[in-house]
Amino acid sequence: MEEKVLEIGNKWGVEAKKVWHIAGPGILNAVSLVSLEFVTAAFAGRLGDLELAAVSVAHNVIAGFAYGVMLGMASALATLCGQAVGGGQLKMLGVYLQRSWIITGVTSLLLTPVFVFTSPILKLLHQDKDISHLAGKYAIWIIPQMFAYALNFPMQTFLQSQSKVWFTAIVSMGGLGIHVLLNWILVIKFGHGLFGAASAEAWTGFSCLAFKSLTNFVKLSLASAIMMCLEVWYFTAVILMVGGLKNATIAIDAISICLGLQVWTLTVALGFTSSTSVRVSNELGAGNPKAAKFSITVNVLTSAVIGLIFSATILATRKEFPRLFTNEQHVMKETSKLGYILAATIFLNGIQPVLLGVAVGAGWQLQVALISIGCYYGFGLPMGALFGYKFKLGVEGILSAMLAGSLLQTLFQFFIIARTSWHKQALQAEERVRTLGGEVENQSTSQ
Repeated sequence: MEEKVLEIGNKWGVEAKKVWHIAGPGILNAVSLVSLEFVTAAFAGRLGDLELAAVSVAHNVIAGFAYGVMLGMASALATLCGQAVGGGQLKMLGVYLQRSWIITGVTSLLLTPVFVFTSPILKLLHQDKDISHLAGKYAIWIIPQMFAYALNFPMQTFLQSQSKVWFTAIVSMGGLGIHVLLNWILVIKFGHGLFGAASAEAWTGFSCLAFKSLTNFVKLSLASAIMMCLEVWYFTAVILMVGGLKNATIAIDAISICLGLQVWTLTVALGFTSSTSVRVSNELGAGNPKAAKFSITVNVLTSAVIGLIFSATILATRKEFPRLFTNEQHVMKETSKLGYILAATIFLNGIQPVLLGVAVGAGWQLQVALISIGCYYGFGLPMGALFGYKFKLGVEGILSAMLAGSLLQTLFQFFIIARTSWHKQALQAEERVRTLGGEVENQSTSQ
């Protein structure tokens, strides 16, 4: 019995080391990326309620829309590169990266009009006119950020699939430091307002094979984009629903502060999302289904414990944390009322994103997307409208329904993982690498 316990402990320790080797830099990278908007919101809050609301809507609705699409398109690369690395098909990684750049580059061009016409789009969605007008101006100034996503996301995924993650983490942390300094100089020191806040944000070589066999790559990219977008747009829809309440500025400020903290703590889970997708894809590609399944357990439990710590911190400081974003008493009071719901949501966010990493690593993007449609858009949002408007529970009712939808989606994902034949998934990974590059295209390069 004692020997069995020691064996399990050693096995856990070995896997935990592999997980943290990827998750640690992944957390730093995610914290840096999300903190760019976090810092901008904090500085905007010092300008006034309207400025904070405008920046929050621009980031959560418009930039969030683009973020979901770009991240989703790039996550297809995680499935292919991760499984190719596990299967020893290393020659195609650079080609996969170039294909992803082509797809994300074209996508960023197609999304540009969304930023240009932000103001009329928000007004069409019945958002406050003053907020929509200011958010529209701000959205135009952050268009360059989207093109940065087109290059950055595929490159990060390319390196993560090979467990080469420290370089991107160091670069991201340096970028965050510069961003904080520029915000202070442009917004506070020189008083350039939201224009200053927006201004502060801003292999094996190239191969012609990147332009070949794009159809199947695009299909997987679209499935990945749909899955990620459904996640991100769920938050966007909540912001829009809150925007239709009375006293919209105060309501949006309160929920934006909560979502800002929620997203910031989510960055830790995103580190484990990365480690889960890499470990699962690598092990499935290498034909080790038991190792893939064990890595899921280590990632989920580790991230859940950290999420529990974050939740306890929110509960202990629920009357104080709003001061990080605003000096307005009525906004702080409204935000504090949401503390209990926020704490529960943050705990769930310690688990649910890690399960998305399983989906990316195994190539289940479309399956999870269908589950999200039912849980989020068939259950969570209708319940939010009912609680928020019909029962007049306001922001608290909308956030409670959002939490219920996320919980339902998480339970479905656990059910799928528990019933999965991981041996079959390993065989499918081998076939995916072969048909989307691997052996077939390696032969074409040697001819």
